[in-house]
Amino acid sequence: MAAYRALFVARFLQVLQYRAAALAGFGTQCWWGGIKVMVLAAFFGQAGHAAPTMTLAQAITYTWVAQGLLALLPWGGDPEVALAVRTGAVAYDRLRPIDAYALWFARSAGWIAARVLPRVALMAAFAAVLLPLAGLHAWAWQLPATPRAALVFALSALLALALSTALVMLLNIAAAAALDARGINAFAVPLVILLSGNLVPLALLPDGWQQALLLQPLAGLLDIPMRLYMAQATGAQAAALLGLQAFWVVALVALGRWGMARTMRTLEVQGG
Repeated sequence: MAAYRALFVARFLQVLQYRAAALAGFGTQCWWGGIKVMVLAAFFGQAGHAAPTMTLAQAITYTWVAQGLLALLPWGGDPEVALAVRTGAVAYDRLRPIDAYALWFARSAGWIAARVLPRVALMAAFAAVLLPLAGLHAWAWQLPATPRAALVFALSALLALALSTALVMLLNIAAAAALDARGINAFAVPLVILLSGNLVPLALLPDGWQQALLLQPLAGLLDIPMRLYMAQATGAQAAALLGLQAFWVVALVALGRWGMARTMRTLEVQGG
């Protein structure tokens, strides 16, 4: 494990150097977060009689947290892997005396974590601290419902990181098989935006869809952690949601290992 931990830390520290990218992403996410909050306020103002499954304050908190965790979502494969596939440097990863899947997994996890942490910290400072200080309590990021909810959310967020990395690995493997990441990345973006709950909380979608939406793997990236954050699921139900996240991590890692083994057996590297 020491080798994989070193790979994670090295990639994490490398990506953490791009402070301008984090600031630019934070500014963009604040802008879109404000727009989404205003849209939700208008929706709840018109649908107050419809007994929505969450309050406006919860929906606003959901939006700010979702914007802070935007980089957690598997929008596309790891660009380092995509570059290695294009240049043929992927052959070096096949020759290293460590597991190639775990190598890519550790690197991708470090890449995702380093992009998420600065942005979520900046978003929390803005939406949870500055907005209340400015007197905009109704538009602010609210604290977790209970201390226990905060702990369960932290565990769920770690599982979401593992789940996101497992999904990124599938995109990495698809890029290696196709020798180009652009097509699969373009296909992934709309699915991730909708099914993770980033576009709109899954609880606000039609009631008949709720069970299927909750069981699919992308819900574990954002919607399930936020249900736990807001204590909409507690006790055995919270444990079941954590178990669902863990199940999808294990299932997608197993699928990724199978796909990578199959892809690497037929991979042709050209160049010199």
